[in-house]
Amino acid sequence: MSQTYVDLATARDQSGLRVVLTQGVPGPWGEAAKGVLHAKGLAFTRVAQQGGADNDALFAWTGHRNAPVVVFDEQPPRTGWSEILWLAEHLAPEPSLLPDASEDRVACYGLSHLLMGEGGFGWCRRLMMFHGLMDAEGKLPEALQPTLGRMVVQYGYSRAAAEVAERRVVEILGLLSDRLAAQRAAGRDFLVGDRLSALDIYWAAMAALVAPLPPDVCAMPDMLRASYQNTGDRIAKAVDPELLAHRDRIYRDHLEFPLSL
Repeated sequence: MSQTYVDLATARDQSGLRVVLTQGVPGPWGEAAKGVLHAKGLAFTRVAQQGGADNDALFAWTGHRNAPVVVFDEQPPRTGWSEILWLAEHLAPEPSLLPDASEDRVACYGLSHLLMGEGGFGWCRRLMMFHGLMDAEGKLPEALQPTLGRMVVQYGYSRAAAEVAERRVVEILGLLSDRLAAQRAAGRDFLVGDRLSALDIYWAAMAALVAPLPPDVCAMPDMLRASYQNTGDRIAKAVDPELLAHRDRIYRDHLEFPLSL
C-alpha cells in the first residue's frame, strides 16, 4: 500500500481507489477510512489535502473541501463513514467488517454512528476543541478565521452545542466500556461479534481524540496532540484503560502500525 502522496491533478487522471487525506495529521475520520481499507487489504493512492486551507482544487474535483474523500474509478466521491465502509465491503467482501448476526450488525451500525456520525463522539470532541479556541465573547479570534472559520460554521459550533458535547462524549465512552466488559465476559475479544468489525476500527481511530497514540508510533504536531489530550476532568475520568488497551491491540494486530501520515 503506497505511503506516497500524489497531487490532485495526478490523482484525478488515475483510476482505481484514491483516498484524500490531511497530509501529516492523524485526522480520526481519515484514519478510520485507512483502517477499513487496510483491514480489507485494499491498495489505494493517497492524495494530499491541506487542513484548514480553501482546497479549491479538491472541491472542483470532488465537491468537498475536507478529508477524507474516497474516490473509486468514475464513481461519485464518498465522504461518509458508512459510504466508505460499504464501498470497501463491495470491493473486498472478505473479510467482512460487518457481523453476520442481525443483532450484532445492528449494534455495529448503531455504535459506529455514535462514534463517527453527526452529533456523535468525534463530532462532539471537535466542537469542544473549537470551544477551547474561542475568545471571551465566544467568537473565533480573527487570526484563526482563515484556517478554522469555515469549519466552525460547517460543523455547527455554538456555545450551547459545545456545552452539551462533553456530556455526550462521557455517555458514549460509558456505553463502549460496558460493551467491552460484556464481550469479554462472554469470551469475546472484540466490541461486537466474535471477529474484527468496523466498530473496533472506528474506536481505535476515534480514541485519538481523548488519548492519542504515543509519538513513537504516531507522530503529529505538538499543538494538535495537546488539543486532542485537553479533554477536561470528566472525560479523562470516563476513559476506561481497558478501552485504550483494546485500541492498542486493534492497531497492533489489525491496522497500519506505526501510523504513516
